[in-house]
Amino acid sequence: MLEEIRIRGLGVIDDAQLELGPGLTVVTGETGAGKTMVLTGLNLLMGGRADGGAVRTGTSRALVEGRVTIDAGGPVAERAAEAGAELEPAEPIGKGKSKRERLELLLSRTVMAEGRSRAHVGGHSAPVSLLGELADGLVAVHGQSDQQRLLRSSRQLAALDRFAGAAVAEPLADYATRYARLRSVEAELDEVTSKARERAQEADLLRLGLGEVESVDPQPGEDETLRAEEGRLAHADALRTAAVTAHQSLSGDESFPDAPDVLGLLAQARQALDPERDHDPELAALADRLAEATYLVGDVAADLASYGAGVDTDPERLAEVQSRRAALTALTRKYGETIDQVLTWAEQGSRRLLELDGDDDRVAALGQERERLTAELGDLAATITKARTEAAARFADDVSVELTALAMPHARIVVEVRPRDGFGPTGVDDVEILFTGHNGAQPRPLDKGASGGELSRLMLAIEVVFAGADPVPTFVFDEVDAGVGGKAAVEVGRRLAMLARHAQVLVVTHLPQVAAFADHHLKVVKSDDGRVTSSGVEMLDDTGRVNELSRMLAGLEGSASARAHAEELLETAAGSKRGR
Repeated sequence: MLEEIRIRGLGVIDDAQLELGPGLTVVTGETGAGKTMVLTGLNLLMGGRADGGAVRTGTSRALVEGRVTIDAGGPVAERAAEAGAELEPAEPIGKGKSKRERLELLLSRTVMAEGRSRAHVGGHSAPVSLLGELADGLVAVHGQSDQQRLLRSSRQLAALDRFAGAAVAEPLADYATRYARLRSVEAELDEVTSKARERAQEADLLRLGLGEVESVDPQPGEDETLRAEEGRLAHADALRTAAVTAHQSLSGDESFPDAPDVLGLLAQARQALDPERDHDPELAALADRLAEATYLVGDVAADLASYGAGVDTDPERLAEVQSRRAALTALTRKYGETIDQVLTWAEQGSRRLLELDGDDDRVAALGQERERLTAELGDLAATITKARTEAAARFADDVSVELTALAMPHARIVVEVRPRDGFGPTGVDDVEILFTGHNGAQPRPLDKGASGGELSRLMLAIEVVFAGADPVPTFVFDEVDAGVGGKAAVEVGRRLAMLARHAQVLVVTHLPQVAAFADHHLKVVKSDDGRVTSSGVEMLDDTGRVNELSRMLAGLEGSASARAHAEELLETAAGSKRGR
Protein backbone atom coordinates (compact mmCIF):
# COMPACT_ATOMS: atom_id res chain seq x y z
CA MET A 1 0.00 0.00 0.00
CA LEU A 2 1.22 3.50 -0.82
CA GLU A 3 1.80 5.40 2.41
CA GLU A 4 3.39 8.61 1.17
CA ILE A 5 4.53 10.29 -2.05
CA ARG A 6 6.73 13.37 -2.22
CA ILE A 7 7.19 15.32 -5.45
CA ARG A 8 9.75 18.08 -5.93
CA GLY A 9 10.55 20.14 -9.01
CA LEU A 10 8.06 18.45 -11.34
CA GLY A 11 6.10 20.68 -13.69
CA VAL A 12 4.10 23.23 -11.70
CA ILE A 13 4.81 21.41 -8.42
CA ASP A 14 7.63 22.91 -6.41
CA ASP A 15 7.36 20.66 -3.36
CA ALA A 16 4.29 18.56 -2.52
CA GLN A 17 3.81 15.75 -0.04
CA LEU A 18 0.87 13.34 -0.33
CA GLU A 19 -0.06 11.40 2.80
CA LEU A 20 -2.04 8.40 1.64
CA GLY A 21 -4.01 6.00 3.79
CA PRO A 22 -6.24 2.97 3.31
CA GLY A 23 -9.61 3.31 1.65
CA LEU A 24 -10.52 5.89 -0.97
CA THR A 25 -8.33 8.96 -1.53
CA VAL A 26 -9.45 11.64 -3.98
CA VAL A 27 -7.37 14.41 -5.49
CA THR A 28 -9.16 17.60 -6.60
CA GLY A 29 -8.21 21.18 -7.28
CA GLU A 30 -8.53 24.14 -9.58
CA THR A 31 -5.28 23.53 -11.42
CA GLY A 32 -5.48 20.67 -13.90
CA ALA A 33 -1.72 20.79 -14.46
CA GLY A 34 -1.12 20.17 -10.77
CA LYS A 35 -3.36 17.09 -10.74
CA THR A 36 -1.63 15.86 -13.87
CA MET A 37 1.76 16.22 -12.19
CA VAL A 38 0.55 14.09 -9.27
CA LEU A 39 -0.19 11.27 -11.69
CA THR A 40 3.01 11.96 -13.62
CA GLY A 41 4.99 11.67 -10.40
CA LEU A 42 3.30 8.39 -9.54
CA ASN A 43 3.98 7.13 -13.06
CA LEU A 44 7.68 7.96 -12.71
CA LEU A 45 7.81 6.20 -9.37
CA MET A 46 6.33 3.10 -11.00
CA GLY A 47 8.99 2.99 -13.73
CA GLY A 48 7.24 5.07 -16.40
CA ARG A 49 9.05 6.89 -19.18
CA ALA A 50 10.98 9.99 -18.07
CA ASP A 51 10.65 13.31 -19.88
CA GLY A 52 13.13 16.05 -19.13
CA GLY A 53 10.54 18.58 -20.28
CA ALA A 54 8.47 17.79 -17.17
CA VAL A 55 11.21 19.16 -14.88
CA ARG A 56 10.10 22.43 -13.31
CA THR A 57 11.46 25.54 -15.03
CA GLY A 58 14.46 26.93 -13.18
CA THR A 59 15.44 23.61 -11.55
CA SER A 60 17.98 21.07 -12.71
CA ARG A 61 16.12 17.98 -11.66
CA ALA A 62 12.82 16.56 -10.43
CA LEU A 63 12.57 14.05 -7.59
CA VAL A 64 9.74 11.70 -6.72
CA GLU A 65 9.97 9.63 -3.54
CA GLY A 66 7.52 7.05 -2.27
CA ARG A 67 7.07 4.93 0.81
CA VAL A 68 5.10 1.70 0.47
CA THR A 69 4.25 -1.14 2.82
CA ILE A 70 4.27 -4.67 1.42
CA ASP A 71 3.61 -8.20 2.64
CA ALA A 72 6.76 -9.70 4.15
CA GLY A 73 6.46 -12.95 2.21
CA GLY A 74 5.02 -11.53 -1.00
CA PRO A 75 6.57 -11.45 -4.49
CA VAL A 76 7.30 -7.71 -4.28
CA ALA A 77 9.33 -8.20 -1.09
CA GLU A 78 11.18 -11.15 -2.60
CA ARG A 79 12.05 -9.26 -5.80
CA ALA A 80 13.17 -6.18 -3.88
CA ALA A 81 15.34 -8.30 -1.56
CA GLU A 82 16.92 -10.02 -4.59
CA ALA A 83 17.89 -6.57 -5.89
CA GLY A 84 19.60 -5.75 -2.57
CA ALA A 85 16.95 -3.38 -1.22
CA GLU A 86 16.86 -2.63 2.49
CA LEU A 87 13.44 -3.42 3.94
CA GLU A 88 12.35 -2.11 7.32
CA PRO A 89 9.68 -3.73 9.53
CA ALA A 90 6.29 -2.02 9.39
CA GLU A 91 3.18 -2.30 11.54
CA PRO A 92 1.51 -5.69 10.86
CA ILE A 93 -2.13 -5.78 9.83
CA GLY A 94 -4.88 -8.16 10.90
CA LYS A 95 -5.21 -10.16 14.06
CA GLY A 96 -4.76 -13.77 15.08
CA LYS A 97 -4.36 -16.21 12.20
CA SER A 98 -5.10 -13.46 9.66
CA LYS A 99 -2.25 -11.29 10.94
CA ARG A 100 0.19 -10.39 8.18
CA GLU A 101 3.73 -9.20 8.72
CA ARG A 102 4.55 -6.08 6.73
CA LEU A 103 7.72 -4.41 5.48
CA GLU A 104 8.42 -0.82 4.48
CA LEU A 105 10.08 -0.12 1.13
CA LEU A 106 11.41 3.25 -0.06
CA LEU A 107 11.35 4.07 -3.78
CA SER A 108 12.70 7.12 -5.58
CA ARG A 109 13.16 8.44 -9.10
CA THR A 110 15.29 11.41 -10.14
CA VAL A 111 14.80 13.01 -13.57
CA MET A 112 17.40 15.44 -14.93
CA ALA A 113 16.40 18.40 -17.08
CA GLU A 114 18.32 16.90 -20.01
CA GLY A 115 16.17 13.74 -19.77
CA ARG A 116 18.38 11.27 -17.92
CA SER A 117 16.91 9.54 -14.87
CA ARG A 118 18.04 7.42 -11.93
CA ALA A 119 16.14 5.06 -9.68
CA HIS A 120 16.70 3.89 -6.11
CA VAL A 121 14.99 0.94 -4.43
CA GLY A 122 15.36 0.44 -0.71
CA GLY A 123 18.23 2.92 -0.48
CA HIS A 124 20.25 1.31 -3.28
CA SER A 125 20.70 2.36 -6.90
CA ALA A 126 18.66 0.20 -9.27
CA PRO A 127 17.68 0.06 -12.94
CA VAL A 128 14.45 1.87 -13.77
CA SER A 129 13.08 -1.42 -15.10
CA LEU A 130 13.06 -2.74 -11.52
CA LEU A 131 10.55 -0.05 -10.55
CA GLY A 132 8.32 -1.34 -13.34
CA GLU A 133 8.65 -4.93 -12.12
CA LEU A 134 7.71 -3.96 -8.57
CA ALA A 135 4.87 -1.74 -9.78
CA ASP A 136 3.19 -4.72 -11.43
CA GLY A 137 2.45 -6.10 -7.97
CA LEU A 138 1.85 -2.73 -6.28
CA VAL A 139 -0.37 -0.48 -8.38
CA ALA A 140 -2.95 -0.82 -11.14
CA VAL A 141 -3.32 2.47 -13.02
CA HIS A 142 -6.49 3.10 -15.02
CA GLY A 143 -6.36 6.22 -17.15
CA GLN A 144 -7.04 7.23 -20.70
CA SER A 145 -3.37 7.18 -21.68
CA ASP A 146 -2.10 4.39 -19.44
CA GLN A 147 -1.23 0.82 -20.24
CA GLN A 148 -4.05 -1.16 -18.69
CA ARG A 149 -3.07 -4.14 -16.61
CA LEU A 150 -6.21 -6.12 -17.47
CA LEU A 151 -5.74 -5.60 -21.20
CA ARG A 152 -3.23 -8.47 -21.19
CA SER A 153 -4.76 -11.86 -21.92
CA SER A 154 -2.69 -13.64 -19.26
CA ARG A 155 -3.96 -11.18 -16.64
CA GLN A 156 -7.55 -11.69 -17.77
CA LEU A 157 -7.17 -15.46 -17.41
CA ALA A 158 -5.64 -15.17 -13.94
CA ALA A 159 -8.29 -12.68 -12.83
CA LEU A 160 -11.12 -14.90 -14.08
CA ASP A 161 -9.63 -17.88 -12.23
CA ARG A 162 -9.53 -15.89 -8.99
CA PHE A 163 -13.13 -14.78 -9.59
CA ALA A 164 -14.18 -18.41 -10.11
CA GLY A 165 -12.67 -19.38 -6.75
CA ALA A 166 -12.38 -23.01 -5.63
CA ALA A 167 -14.27 -24.30 -8.67
CA VAL A 168 -11.15 -23.56 -10.73
CA ALA A 169 -8.44 -23.40 -8.05
CA GLU A 170 -8.83 -27.00 -6.81
CA PRO A 171 -8.76 -28.83 -10.17
CA LEU A 172 -6.13 -26.39 -11.43
CA ALA A 173 -3.80 -27.33 -8.55
CA ASP A 174 -4.14 -31.03 -9.45
CA TYR A 175 -3.73 -30.15 -13.10
CA ALA A 176 -0.52 -28.19 -12.46
CA THR A 177 1.04 -31.15 -10.61
CA ARG A 178 0.23 -33.59 -13.41
CA TYR A 179 1.23 -31.12 -16.09
CA ALA A 180 4.68 -30.70 -14.53
CA ARG A 181 5.07 -34.50 -14.38
CA LEU A 182 3.95 -34.85 -18.01
CA ARG A 183 6.57 -32.32 -19.11
CA SER A 184 9.20 -34.30 -17.23
CA VAL A 185 8.06 -37.63 -18.73
CA GLU A 186 7.99 -36.21 -22.26
CA ALA A 187 11.46 -34.72 -21.85
CA GLU A 188 12.76 -38.07 -20.61
CA LEU A 189 11.11 -39.93 -23.49
CA ASP A 190 12.53 -37.47 -25.97
CA GLU A 191 15.99 -37.85 -24.49
CA VAL A 192 15.80 -41.67 -24.67
CA THR A 193 14.30 -41.98 -28.14
CA SER A 194 16.08 -39.13 -29.92
CA LYS A 195 19.47 -40.30 -28.72
CA ALA A 196 18.93 -44.05 -29.17
CA ARG A 197 21.90 -44.41 -31.53
CA GLU A 198 24.22 -42.47 -29.25
CA ARG A 199 23.06 -44.50 -26.27
CA ALA A 200 23.63 -47.80 -28.15
CA GLN A 201 27.14 -46.68 -29.05
CA GLU A 202 27.73 -45.71 -25.44
CA ALA A 203 26.56 -49.15 -24.29
CA ASP A 204 28.93 -50.91 -26.74
CA LEU A 205 31.87 -48.87 -25.54
CA LEU A 206 31.00 -49.63 -21.93
CA ARG A 207 30.80 -53.36 -22.63
CA LEU A 208 34.20 -53.26 -24.34
CA GLY A 209 35.79 -51.36 -21.47
CA LEU A 210 34.19 -53.46 -18.75
CA GLY A 211 35.32 -56.61 -20.61
CA GLU A 212 38.92 -55.35 -20.59
CA VAL A 213 38.78 -54.61 -16.88
CA GLU A 214 37.16 -57.96 -16.13
CA SER A 215 39.79 -59.89 -18.13
CA VAL A 216 42.63 -58.25 -16.20
CA ASP A 217 40.78 -58.48 -12.87
CA PRO A 218 42.80 -55.80 -11.04
CA GLN A 219 42.78 -55.66 -7.26
CA PRO A 220 42.63 -52.53 -5.13
CA GLY A 221 46.14 -51.01 -4.75
CA GLU A 222 47.72 -53.71 -6.88
CA ASP A 223 49.60 -51.26 -9.09
CA GLU A 224 51.45 -49.75 -6.11
CA THR A 225 52.26 -53.17 -4.64
CA LEU A 226 53.70 -54.46 -7.92
CA ARG A 227 55.66 -51.26 -8.49
CA ALA A 228 57.46 -51.84 -5.16
CA GLU A 229 58.03 -55.54 -5.88
CA GLU A 230 59.51 -54.82 -9.33
CA GLY A 231 61.92 -52.35 -7.75
CA ARG A 232 63.19 -55.03 -5.36
CA LEU A 233 63.53 -57.76 -8.01
CA ALA A 234 65.25 -55.53 -10.55
CA HIS A 235 67.93 -54.46 -8.00
CA ALA A 236 68.33 -57.73 -6.02
CA ASP A 237 72.15 -58.01 -6.39
CA ALA A 238 72.75 -54.42 -5.39
CA LEU A 239 70.37 -54.72 -2.43
CA ARG A 240 72.08 -57.91 -1.18
CA THR A 241 75.56 -56.40 -1.55
CA ALA A 242 74.55 -53.27 0.34
CA ALA A 243 73.05 -55.33 3.19
CA VAL A 244 76.11 -57.61 3.50
CA THR A 245 78.54 -54.68 3.44
CA ALA A 246 76.59 -52.81 6.09
CA HIS A 247 76.37 -55.95 8.23
CA GLN A 248 80.14 -56.48 8.04
CA SER A 249 80.74 -52.87 9.05
CA LEU A 250 78.60 -53.30 12.13
CA SER A 251 79.51 -56.79 13.31
CA GLY A 252 82.77 -57.67 11.53
CA ASP A 253 83.85 -60.13 8.85
CA GLU A 254 84.88 -63.65 9.80
CA SER A 255 87.39 -63.61 6.95
CA PHE A 256 89.15 -60.63 8.54
CA PRO A 257 88.87 -61.05 12.30
CA ASP A 258 91.25 -58.19 13.04
CA ALA A 259 89.29 -55.62 10.95
CA PRO A 260 87.54 -52.99 13.10
CA ASP A 261 83.73 -53.11 13.36
CA VAL A 262 81.15 -50.99 15.13
CA LEU A 263 80.10 -53.59 17.70
CA GLY A 264 83.76 -54.30 18.59
CA LEU A 265 84.47 -50.61 19.06
CA LEU A 266 81.34 -50.21 21.18
CA ALA A 267 82.41 -53.14 23.35
CA GLN A 268 85.80 -51.49 23.93
CA ALA A 269 84.11 -48.24 24.91
CA ARG A 270 81.87 -50.05 27.42
CA GLN A 271 84.85 -51.87 28.90
CA ALA A 272 86.51 -48.50 29.46
CA LEU A 273 83.46 -47.01 31.22
CA ASP A 274 82.06 -49.87 33.26
CA PRO A 275 84.83 -50.06 35.97
CA GLU A 276 84.39 -46.34 36.75
CA ARG A 277 80.64 -45.87 36.48
CA ASP A 278 80.02 -46.30 40.21
CA HIS A 279 82.09 -43.21 40.98
CA ASP A 280 79.95 -40.69 39.09
CA PRO A 281 76.21 -40.87 38.23
CA GLU A 282 76.71 -38.75 35.11
CA LEU A 283 79.27 -41.23 33.75
CA ALA A 284 76.94 -44.09 34.66
CA ALA A 285 74.20 -42.50 32.59
CA LEU A 286 76.53 -42.19 29.62
CA ALA A 287 77.53 -45.85 30.04
CA ASP A 288 73.84 -46.84 29.97
CA ARG A 289 73.28 -44.88 26.78
CA LEU A 290 76.33 -46.61 25.27
CA ALA A 291 74.81 -49.98 26.22
CA GLU A 292 71.51 -49.01 24.50
CA ALA A 293 73.46 -48.05 21.39
CA THR A 294 75.21 -51.40 21.44
CA TYR A 295 71.90 -53.27 21.64
CA LEU A 296 70.41 -51.11 18.81
CA VAL A 297 73.42 -51.65 16.54
CA GLY A 298 73.30 -55.37 17.30
CA ASP A 299 69.60 -55.53 16.29
CA VAL A 300 70.28 -53.62 13.06
CA ALA A 301 73.19 -55.93 12.25
CA ALA A 302 71.00 -59.00 12.77
CA ASP A 303 68.22 -57.52 10.59
CA LEU A 304 70.71 -56.71 7.84
CA ALA A 305 71.98 -60.30 7.91
CA SER A 306 68.43 -61.61 7.65
CA TYR A 307 67.55 -59.16 4.85
CA GLY A 308 70.68 -60.06 2.87
CA ALA A 309 69.98 -63.76 3.20
CA GLY A 310 66.35 -63.24 2.03
CA VAL A 311 67.13 -61.26 -1.14
CA ASP A 312 67.00 -63.67 -4.05
CA THR A 313 67.37 -63.06 -7.72
CA ASP A 314 64.26 -64.41 -9.49
CA PRO A 315 64.19 -63.46 -13.20
CA GLU A 316 60.98 -65.38 -13.80
CA ARG A 317 59.12 -63.53 -11.05
CA LEU A 318 60.53 -60.23 -12.33
CA ALA A 319 59.20 -60.97 -15.83
CA GLU A 320 55.81 -61.96 -14.38
CA VAL A 321 55.57 -58.72 -12.37
CA GLN A 322 56.57 -56.60 -15.36
CA SER A 323 53.97 -58.31 -17.54
CA ARG A 324 51.25 -57.77 -14.94
CA ARG A 325 52.20 -54.13 -14.56
CA ALA A 326 51.98 -53.66 -18.33
CA ALA A 327 48.40 -55.03 -18.27
CA LEU A 328 47.46 -52.69 -15.42
CA THR A 329 49.08 -49.73 -17.18
CA ALA A 330 46.95 -50.40 -20.25
CA LEU A 331 43.87 -50.00 -18.03
CA THR A 332 45.07 -46.81 -16.33
CA ARG A 333 45.76 -45.20 -19.70
CA LYS A 334 42.05 -45.53 -20.59
CA TYR A 335 39.96 -45.60 -17.45
CA GLY A 336 41.77 -43.82 -14.60
CA GLU A 337 45.10 -42.61 -13.32
CA THR A 338 45.29 -45.40 -10.72
CA ILE A 339 43.85 -48.91 -10.42
CA ASP A 340 41.54 -47.68 -7.68
CA GLN A 341 40.13 -45.10 -10.12
CA VAL A 342 39.79 -47.81 -12.78
CA LEU A 343 37.75 -49.91 -10.35
CA THR A 344 35.54 -46.87 -9.56
CA TRP A 345 34.97 -46.31 -13.30
CA ALA A 346 34.04 -49.96 -13.74
CA GLU A 347 31.50 -49.76 -10.91
CA GLN A 348 29.88 -46.64 -12.36
CA GLY A 349 30.02 -48.07 -15.89
CA SER A 350 28.22 -51.21 -14.78
CA ARG A 351 25.37 -49.16 -13.33
CA ARG A 352 25.17 -47.00 -16.47
CA LEU A 353 25.14 -50.11 -18.71
CA LEU A 354 22.23 -51.55 -16.75
CA GLU A 355 20.38 -48.27 -17.29
CA LEU A 356 21.14 -48.24 -21.03
CA ASP A 357 20.22 -51.90 -21.48
CA GLY A 358 16.88 -51.18 -19.83
CA ASP A 359 15.90 -48.49 -22.36
CA ASP A 360 13.19 -50.58 -24.00
CA ASP A 361 11.47 -51.27 -20.71
CA ARG A 362 11.95 -47.66 -19.71
CA VAL A 363 10.41 -46.37 -22.94
CA ALA A 364 7.42 -48.65 -22.48
CA ALA A 365 6.89 -47.54 -18.87
CA LEU A 366 7.24 -43.86 -19.75
CA GLY A 367 4.84 -44.26 -22.64
CA GLN A 368 2.22 -45.81 -20.38
CA GLU A 369 2.69 -43.03 -17.83
CA ARG A 370 2.34 -40.40 -20.54
CA GLU A 371 -0.95 -41.92 -21.71
CA ARG A 372 -2.25 -42.02 -18.15
CA LEU A 373 -1.23 -38.41 -17.44
CA THR A 374 -2.69 -37.23 -20.74
CA ALA A 375 -6.04 -38.82 -19.92
CA GLU A 376 -6.07 -37.36 -16.40
CA LEU A 377 -5.10 -33.91 -17.71
CA GLY A 378 -7.87 -34.10 -20.27
CA ASP A 379 -10.45 -34.78 -17.57
CA LEU A 380 -9.10 -32.01 -15.33
CA ALA A 381 -8.87 -29.54 -18.22
CA ALA A 382 -12.50 -30.22 -19.11
CA THR A 383 -13.52 -29.56 -15.50
CA ILE A 384 -11.49 -26.33 -15.47
CA THR A 385 -12.94 -25.17 -18.79
CA LYS A 386 -16.48 -25.81 -17.57
CA ALA A 387 -15.86 -23.86 -14.35
CA ARG A 388 -14.24 -21.00 -16.27
CA THR A 389 -17.11 -20.84 -18.74
CA GLU A 390 -19.66 -20.66 -15.93
CA ALA A 391 -17.60 -18.03 -14.09
CA ALA A 392 -17.19 -16.03 -17.33
CA ALA A 393 -20.96 -15.84 -17.77
CA ARG A 394 -21.49 -14.72 -14.16
CA PHE A 395 -18.69 -12.20 -14.47
CA ALA A 396 -20.05 -10.73 -17.72
CA ASP A 397 -23.50 -10.36 -16.17
CA ASP A 398 -22.11 -8.71 -13.03
CA VAL A 399 -19.97 -6.25 -15.00
CA SER A 400 -22.89 -5.40 -17.28
CA VAL A 401 -24.99 -4.52 -14.22
CA GLU A 402 -22.19 -2.26 -12.99
CA LEU A 403 -21.89 -0.58 -16.38
CA THR A 404 -25.60 0.23 -16.38
CA ALA A 405 -25.18 1.98 -13.02
CA LEU A 406 -22.20 3.87 -14.43
CA ALA A 407 -24.30 5.54 -17.16
CA MET A 408 -23.44 2.93 -19.80
CA PRO A 409 -26.83 1.15 -20.00
CA HIS A 410 -26.27 -0.41 -23.43
CA ALA A 411 -22.71 -1.50 -22.82
CA ARG A 412 -21.88 -5.09 -22.12
CA ILE A 413 -18.90 -7.37 -22.04
CA VAL A 414 -18.40 -10.88 -23.30
CA VAL A 415 -15.81 -13.17 -21.74
CA GLU A 416 -14.68 -15.71 -24.31
CA VAL A 417 -13.12 -18.95 -23.09
CA ARG A 418 -11.51 -20.37 -26.21
CA PRO A 419 -9.68 -23.70 -26.62
CA ARG A 420 -6.07 -23.69 -27.67
CA ASP A 421 -3.85 -26.40 -29.08
CA GLY A 422 -2.42 -28.79 -26.53
CA PHE A 423 -1.98 -28.61 -22.80
CA GLY A 424 -0.52 -25.49 -21.23
CA PRO A 425 0.51 -24.68 -17.67
CA THR A 426 -2.95 -23.25 -16.91
CA GLY A 427 -5.07 -25.66 -18.92
CA VAL A 428 -6.29 -25.66 -22.50
CA ASP A 429 -8.03 -22.28 -22.49
CA ASP A 430 -7.34 -18.76 -23.69
CA VAL A 431 -9.48 -16.05 -22.11
CA GLU A 432 -10.30 -12.69 -23.63
CA ILE A 433 -12.66 -9.99 -22.36
CA LEU A 434 -14.50 -8.25 -25.20
CA PHE A 435 -16.57 -5.05 -25.01
CA THR A 436 -19.41 -3.48 -26.95
CA GLY A 437 -20.72 0.00 -26.18
CA HIS A 438 -24.20 -0.38 -27.67
CA ASN A 439 -26.67 -2.91 -28.96
CA GLY A 440 -25.90 -4.46 -32.30
CA ALA A 441 -22.19 -3.71 -32.16
CA GLN A 442 -19.74 -6.55 -32.53
CA PRO A 443 -17.80 -7.18 -29.27
CA ARG A 444 -14.16 -6.14 -29.60
CA PRO A 445 -11.05 -6.31 -27.39
CA LEU A 446 -11.08 -3.84 -24.50
CA ASP A 447 -8.43 -1.52 -25.89
CA LYS A 448 -10.22 -1.31 -29.26
CA GLY A 449 -13.87 -1.41 -28.35
CA ALA A 450 -13.96 1.36 -25.71
CA SER A 451 -13.13 5.07 -25.85
CA GLY A 452 -10.86 6.61 -23.24
CA GLY A 453 -13.69 7.68 -20.94
CA GLU A 454 -15.58 4.42 -21.43
CA LEU A 455 -12.45 2.40 -20.75
CA SER A 456 -11.89 4.03 -17.35
CA ARG A 457 -15.45 3.30 -16.25
CA LEU A 458 -15.27 -0.17 -17.76
CA MET A 459 -12.12 -0.87 -15.76
CA LEU A 460 -13.83 0.43 -12.63
CA ALA A 461 -16.73 -1.94 -13.21
CA ILE A 462 -14.37 -4.85 -13.79
CA GLU A 463 -12.28 -4.05 -10.73
CA VAL A 464 -15.42 -3.74 -8.57
CA VAL A 465 -16.56 -7.18 -9.69
CA PHE A 466 -13.06 -8.58 -9.20
CA ALA A 467 -12.73 -6.84 -5.80
CA GLY A 468 -11.22 -9.13 -3.22
CA ALA A 469 -9.95 -11.54 -5.88
CA ASP A 470 -7.19 -9.28 -7.23
CA PRO A 471 -3.85 -9.25 -5.37
CA VAL A 472 -2.88 -5.71 -6.41
CA PRO A 473 -3.17 -3.55 -3.26
CA THR A 474 -3.56 -0.11 -4.88
CA PHE A 475 -5.72 1.17 -7.75
CA VAL A 476 -5.35 4.56 -9.41
CA PHE A 477 -8.14 6.02 -11.56
CA ASP A 478 -7.79 9.10 -13.73
CA GLU A 479 -10.77 10.54 -15.60
CA VAL A 480 -12.95 7.64 -14.44
CA ASP A 481 -15.84 10.12 -14.28
CA ALA A 482 -15.28 11.60 -17.75
CA GLY A 483 -18.55 12.29 -19.49
CA VAL A 484 -20.84 11.54 -16.54
CA GLY A 485 -22.68 13.61 -14.00
CA GLY A 486 -25.68 13.65 -11.72
CA LYS A 487 -26.84 10.23 -10.51
CA ALA A 488 -24.26 8.41 -12.62
CA ALA A 489 -21.49 10.38 -10.92
CA VAL A 490 -22.87 9.33 -7.52
CA GLU A 491 -22.79 5.72 -8.68
CA VAL A 492 -19.17 6.12 -9.77
CA GLY A 493 -18.30 7.41 -6.30
CA ARG A 494 -20.26 4.65 -4.63
CA ARG A 495 -18.44 1.97 -6.63
CA LEU A 496 -15.07 3.48 -5.96
CA ALA A 497 -15.93 3.32 -2.27
CA MET A 498 -16.97 -0.33 -2.70
CA LEU A 499 -13.62 -1.12 -4.30
CA ALA A 500 -11.85 0.73 -1.47
CA ARG A 501 -13.23 -1.81 0.99
CA HIS A 502 -10.78 -4.34 -0.46
CA ALA A 503 -7.90 -2.16 -1.64
CA GLN A 504 -6.38 1.28 -1.52
CA VAL A 505 -7.91 3.50 -4.21
CA LEU A 506 -6.53 6.84 -5.46
CA VAL A 507 -8.79 8.90 -7.76
CA VAL A 508 -8.19 12.18 -9.57
CA THR A 509 -11.62 13.70 -10.12
CA HIS A 510 -13.43 16.93 -10.95
CA LEU A 511 -16.85 15.74 -9.77
CA PRO A 512 -18.05 16.59 -6.25
CA GLN A 513 -20.34 13.54 -6.29
CA VAL A 514 -17.24 11.34 -6.52
CA ALA A 515 -15.14 13.38 -4.10
CA ALA A 516 -17.86 13.14 -1.44
CA PHE A 517 -17.17 9.40 -1.03
CA ALA A 518 -13.52 9.95 -0.10
CA ASP A 519 -11.96 8.65 3.09
CA HIS A 520 -9.07 11.09 2.48
CA HIS A 521 -9.37 14.25 0.42
CA LEU A 522 -6.28 15.88 -1.10
CA LYS A 523 -6.46 19.27 -2.79
CA VAL A 524 -3.98 20.62 -5.31
CA VAL A 525 -3.55 24.30 -4.44
CA LYS A 526 -2.02 26.99 -6.62
CA SER A 527 0.12 29.88 -5.45
CA ASP A 528 1.53 32.86 -7.35
CA ASP A 529 4.21 35.21 -5.98
CA GLY A 530 3.99 37.51 -9.00
CA ARG A 531 6.92 35.81 -10.69
CA VAL A 532 6.35 32.07 -10.57
CA THR A 533 3.17 30.01 -10.29
CA SER A 534 3.47 26.77 -8.36
CA SER A 535 1.19 24.09 -6.96
CA GLY A 536 1.19 22.06 -3.78
CA VAL A 537 -1.02 19.45 -2.14
CA GLU A 538 -2.83 19.72 1.18
CA MET A 539 -4.97 17.31 3.18
CA LEU A 540 -8.46 18.68 3.81
CA ASP A 541 -10.30 18.43 7.11
CA ASP A 542 -14.10 18.31 7.35
CA THR A 543 -14.47 22.08 6.93
CA GLY A 544 -12.01 22.10 4.08
CA ARG A 545 -13.92 19.34 2.34
CA VAL A 546 -17.17 21.31 2.53
CA ASN A 547 -15.41 24.36 1.10
CA GLU A 548 -13.81 22.36 -1.71
CA LEU A 549 -17.04 20.60 -2.66
CA SER A 550 -18.78 23.99 -2.65
CA ARG A 551 -16.20 25.32 -5.07
CA MET A 552 -16.59 22.26 -7.29
CA LEU A 553 -20.40 22.64 -7.26
CA ALA A 554 -20.77 26.37 -7.73
CA GLY A 555 -17.35 27.63 -8.70
CA LEU A 556 -17.01 29.59 -5.39
CA GLU A 557 -16.66 28.63 -1.75
CA GLY A 558 -18.94 31.29 -0.19
CA SER A 559 -22.24 30.17 -1.70
CA ALA A 560 -24.66 29.14 1.06
CA SER A 561 -26.66 26.93 -1.27
CA ALA A 562 -23.44 25.29 -2.55
CA ARG A 563 -22.32 24.64 1.04
CA ALA A 564 -25.70 23.12 1.87
CA HIS A 565 -25.49 20.94 -1.23
CA ALA A 566 -21.92 19.96 -0.32
CA GLU A 567 -22.94 18.96 3.20
CA GLU A 568 -25.84 16.97 1.78
CA LEU A 569 -23.50 15.17 -0.61
CA LEU A 570 -21.12 14.28 2.25
CA GLU A 571 -23.99 13.06 4.42
CA THR A 572 -25.45 10.97 1.60
CA ALA A 573 -22.05 9.44 0.84
CA ALA A 574 -21.41 8.69 4.50
CA GLY A 575 -24.81 7.04 4.83
CA SER A 576 -24.19 4.99 1.71
CA LYS A 577 -20.87 3.78 3.08
CA ARG A 578 -22.38 2.94 6.45
CA GLY A 579 -25.13 0.92 4.83
CA ARG A 580 -23.00 -1.01 2.40
